[in-house]
Amino acid sequence: MKQIRWGIMGTGWIAERFCTALSAIKEQGAVIYAIGSRAQDTADAFAARYGAVKAYDSYEKLVSDPDVDVIYVATPHRFHHENALLCIQHGKSILCEKAFTVNAAQAKEIADLAKEKGVFVMEAFWPRFQPLNRALKKAICEDKIIGDIRLMQTDFDKIEDWPDDHRIYNPHLAGGTMLDLGIYTMSYTTYFMGRDVEDIHAVATIGKGGVDDQCAMLVKFKNGSISMQSAALQTEGRREALFLGTKGQIRVPNFFRAEYYDWTDYESGETKRIESEPFIQNGYEYEALEVMECLREGKLESDIMSLSETVQLMQLLDACRAEYGFVYPFE
Repeated sequence: MKQIRWGIMGTGWIAERFCTALSAIKEQGAVIYAIGSRAQDTADAFAARYGAVKAYDSYEKLVSDPDVDVIYVATPHRFHHENALLCIQHGKSILCEKAFTVNAAQAKEIADLAKEKGVFVMEAFWPRFQPLNRALKKAICEDKIIGDIRLMQTDFDKIEDWPDDHRIYNPHLAGGTMLDLGIYTMSYTTYFMGRDVEDIHAVATIGKGGVDDQCAMLVKFKNGSISMQSAALQTEGRREALFLGTKGQIRVPNFFRAEYYDWTDYESGETKRIESEPFIQNGYEYEALEVMECLREGKLESDIMSLSETVQLMQLLDACRAEYGFVYPFE
């Protein structure tokens, strides 16, 4: 099995989680090879913690390392556009954290350059790659266990102890709910409902720091099905997905790291709980395994999270922000 040598761009909490996952799949060929940070001491400390061979004090040095096979872009999404372009210009494959970019224009520029340079690029929407969600996709979309989906409800509303100066409240860093939490509900929805959107509406409130601190989205698809979504920073929701079909319904608690779902059949009235196999580590390992499989097969895109879908998702989020008139200062 060919080893895949990972470069990690950024050393924040998401990079910690991802490297913890990579450490659990060493037998599958994952190697934490190089760390890129803006400070040498930070890179050195992170590299020592996860056994990386190299530690760099700049992203330019990281992408210039000829032994790095793929780079995990773990910087704040405000900087994904410039970071991704830097990687592609140096011929490096990318797994880029969500939100992929700030808007669709940035996403398209990355996709176009990746195609031009023949470089693999994938958005790191980790729920899609988890075992239960992949099995659920087959059950709903292929096996039609609840018939045709008529209505889907998804929420990602949570209270976190973020300080006032946290980037999530900073519009200059693309803060707010849409790109931090709304991306979860929208991407999960289109995973099951498809991309043939007929109409979309959104409302939001502008709160602390001048960002959208809660929003709700209503999407109608061309087949007549409807999606209702909400995302919020300062209130607790169920954080679940609910599928209402013509033959039954399915409830998925914690859809973003799903461990089981409850399936109710309308005809029999019975409800069954379908459980997933335990995660190898924390759930992030499955997106890494997808990237590694794609690289070994010479693919430039993932079938599960294609670049065209990533661009369209950003278009949908753009449309939602346009509905309530929220524009970042740098756009």
